[in-house]
Amino acid sequence: MANPLMPKATAVWLIDNTALSFEQIADFCGLHPLEVQAIADGEVSSGIQGIDPLQNGQLARGEIEKAQEDSSYRMKILVSTLPAPKARSKGPKYVPVSKRGDKPDAIAWLVKHHPELKDAQVAKLVGTTKDTIDKVRDRTHWNSQNITARHPVLLGLCSQIDLDQAVTKAGGTVAPPEAQLESISEVP
Repeated sequence: MANPLMPKATAVWLIDNTALSFEQIADFCGLHPLEVQAIADGEVSSGIQGIDPLQNGQLARGEIEKAQEDSSYRMKILVSTLPAPKARSKGPKYVPVSKRGDKPDAIAWLVKHHPELKDAQVAKLVGTTKDTIDKVRDRTHWNSQNITARHPVLLGLCSQIDLDQAVTKAGGTVAPPEAQLESISEVP
């Protein structure tokens, strides 16, 4: 069972404003009954301001009334109707200075072995710009004479799962693991 947002502050409010037993409050708040008793005696909760679980939407008035009438009744926390928070994307990942020079090599490999990938997909996989991809493709990159096509997974710029998903999304076929190992071993 989920505990209330601030269990000790909720316990303080329940002790001050209801006739619930220490066991009922401890069960609802996820505390030990002796800790609830210490809060009631003022040994633990000095300075903790009580928080009303009714206003927070964590408890209904009917639950408190049922629990006050029946000492064996255990209150249940209300399920929130709010939508779950969305996980934030991590954003662009940091690439160490030593690996930044490997990006054109990875771009060259992706352009050579997976021409079906769009520039946006390559940019997302490697962490580069469309301008750099165009320059590597056209051989107008400032360092084009030193660019050798190398597998981006071996360079640590993307994961094999991300690469496979991008190729599948682009409509290409993902090579079986044996063929992937052969294409990786071709890399100088």
